[in-house]
Amino acid sequence: MADRPAKRRRSAMRGRLTTGAAALLLALGAAGPLRAADCPGRPDAIGTARVMEIDPTGLRVGTKSFPRTLALAPREVVLTFDDGPWPATTAAILDALKAECVKATFFLIGQNARLRPELVKRTLAEGHTVAHHSMTHPAATLAKIPFEAAIREIEQGIAADEKAAYGAAGAAPHVPFFRFPGFASTPELLDYLDRKGIGVFGADLWASDWNVQAPQAQLDLVLKRLDAAGGGIVLFHDTKAQTVAMIPAFLKALAAHGYTVVHIVPKPRPGANG
Repeated sequence: MADRPAKRRRSAMRGRLTTGAAALLLALGAAGPLRAADCPGRPDAIGTARVMEIDPTGLRVGTKSFPRTLALAPREVVLTFDDGPWPATTAAILDALKAECVKATFFLIGQNARLRPELVKRTLAEGHTVAHHSMTHPAATLAKIPFEAAIREIEQGIAADEKAAYGAAGAAPHVPFFRFPGFASTPELLDYLDRKGIGVFGADLWASDWNVQAPQAQLDLVLKRLDAAGGGIVLFHDTKAQTVAMIPAFLKALAAHGYTVVHIVPKPRPGANG
């Protein structure tokens, strides 16, 4: 009896989330159909529940940086990894995702992609989304360097990623998704990406895996944040050994806690690269 007001509040919140998600779906593009996990021999795998096609036009999502996020239902998560590809750790992350038939989005640093094209090609071949995260991830962030230098970082990074993934860079990226290093943007850079038709991703929560911590501590932290948020875009780094160590347990915990994984891809556009 005593918990009925709390239940009513949670029900009302779910209603608001559902209404908001429906409206945002119209703005971002319809979600793909619900799919059963295709994971032969692994009936207990969490799998990928559905694919969401996203229109990048004017896209700025992730509540850590922007007012809105993707049109996810409660307890849906989008898994993203920054800063790779990196020797050993990226391959181990891919192994863990493959074992659970989970798809994710990797925001690559161009110089890392140029040095390790075989890992970029593997990421793509295994069905993940290859997106962009600047050429060198400058320590000063793109917001702190001159505008033209920041543009070079963006353009050179995208070109390096494209060449590593597809063999050549075209007039427009195959996946027009970008995440600012350190989430540090400026209005001018956001406008530039808008004009280029490139959507900008922040995150709704992160594992703070740039801080050294034990894998179990990192797991506990991200699950606590995920339960508080109820889902959303999650940020990890595939360059971190502690993240590699905790990802298998994290994927198991997602299933145990009733979460499902959504894979994001760009909505096809006329004349886009094939």
